[in-house]
Amino acid sequence: MDAQMEIRSLWESMQLWFNEESVSLLFSVIGILLILIVGKILIVVLRKVMGKMFTRSKKINELMAKFLLKVVSVVSWTFVFLIVLTQMGINLAPILAGIGVTGFILGFAFQETIGNLLAGVMIVLNAPFRIGDYVEVGSMNGTVRDMDMMSVTLATPDNKRVIMANKLIWGQAIVNYSYTETRRVEMGVSIAYDSDVVKAKEILWEILNSYPEVLPEPKPVIAVNKLNDSSVDLVVRPWTKPSDYWTVYFRFQQEVLEKFRAAKVEIPFPQLDVHMPEHAPVPGLDATVHVKEALKS
Repeated sequence: MDAQMEIRSLWESMQLWFNEESVSLLFSVIGILLILIVGKILIVVLRKVMGKMFTRSKKINELMAKFLLKVVSVVSWTFVFLIVLTQMGINLAPILAGIGVTGFILGFAFQETIGNLLAGVMIVLNAPFRIGDYVEVGSMNGTVRDMDMMSVTLATPDNKRVIMANKLIWGQAIVNYSYTETRRVEMGVSIAYDSDVVKAKEILWEILNSYPEVLPEPKPVIAVNKLNDSSVDLVVRPWTKPSDYWTVYFRFQQEVLEKFRAAKVEIPFPQLDVHMPEHAPVPGLDATVHVKEALKS
């Protein structure tokens, strides 16, 4: 008797579960899961197809491609979630109307965010740099590692990770040291007035000609740049690839010092020569002598 009652209770529970509302809810959940799964697959396929198109395109660089793919992902997922809301039976008309009013209000609250987004669009359209370029923005400089809709990631020469807002970057002068295939190294050398300028130039040419990193074209320049109070300043301007800039610069500084010393070419330091007449009176001399005598005693 108890067994029959338990079976009947179980059957009634199953009937209650499999009523129309429960089945409808179950199908709704399955439909939502299918929409999410199919949506994810389609987004992945769309990103791959667009990625291949961007790779073949000569007008779209890597930075622009990454930015556009992220925008496509955000827009696609937004569209998928709108379909999910529709599947759940939610009326989107009031929501869309509310978004219009709310968006107007939030536009003032998130001006910085919107500004970064628009600045990111301007950076992508104008392409002042690419992934891997070495740039200087304001007081920061480093290699561009990544960019998204809000910020650009730089790696500094001492391997620090710097994230700068797009708005901050677009609002300042951007110096791209990797824009061209060649870069001029600017170096200065000072010699004393008594030194042989021709000999100094020969040593400098010898140093530059020994560097395989120095390009033959454009031709390097070595010339007298300025006549200072205590020195004759020479300018040395070889051309190299951007990746060889600091290699040439640092090696040159050491070799100039060593070769000038070996050739007895004087590298001067700031000095001031004071010439006084032999019998000219020196103000305060008597007082200085009295002070010295007092210290000795």
